[in-house]
Amino acid sequence: MKTEALLFDLGGVLISIDFDRVIRRWAELSAVPFQALKPRFDHGEAYQRHERGEIEAKAYYESLRKSLGIELTDAQWEDGWNRVFGPEIAPTLSLLPRLAQQMPLYLFSNTNVTHHQYWSKRYAEALAPFRRQFVSCEMGLRKPEAASFEYVSREIGVPPENILFFDDTLANVEGARAVGLPSVWVKSSEDVRQAVFGL
Repeated sequence: MKTEALLFDLGGVLISIDFDRVIRRWAELSAVPFQALKPRFDHGEAYQRHERGEIEAKAYYESLRKSLGIELTDAQWEDGWNRVFGPEIAPTLSLLPRLAQQMPLYLFSNTNVTHHQYWSKRYAEALAPFRRQFVSCEMGLRKPEAASFEYVSREIGVPPENILFFDDTLANVEGARAVGLPSVWVKSSEDVRQAVFGL
C-alpha cells in the first residue's frame, strides 16, 4: 500500500494534554478538593455532544454544574477548561516540516469550539505544516466513529488504505483500522518517528 497522506491527532500526539490541570483549577476556584471533583468528571454524553457541536459551551458548563456539584461562572469554567493544553511535543512537531514536503499532512481532533479557538491560536506556528484541520465540532462527527474517518477520506480525496493515521487513544486507532486506515497507536514520539522513517 502506498501512503498518500498523513493524518494526526492533536492531543497526546502533537500537544500534551492533562485533564487533571482542568480539574485542579476548578477545585481552586470552587474551594472543593481536587480529590472530590476528579471522580465526578467524565467524558460522557454531554462531553461528546459538546465535541460534536450539538450543544454550545453554555449548555456544557451547565451540565458540569450538575455533574460536579459546583457553581462557577461561565468565565471560570472556561478558565479551567483551557488549562488542559500543555507543552508542544517537540520531537514529533519537528518532523512535520520535512514530512510536509513529501506528502500532505492533515489534523483530526475531537474538540469543542472553545478549545478549538484556543489551541488553533496558541499553537498556530507549530501546526502550520498541516494542509487542513478536521475538528469534530465542525464535522458533527467524532473519532472513533466510522463515519468520521470516511468523511476525512472523502474530503481529502485519498482512499482510507492510503492514509496513515496517528492517535494516542486505542479506541480511535481501532476505529480507524476498522474502516481501512493503517494506524499507529502513539505511546511516545518514538512511535511516530519509527512509523515515518523511510517514507
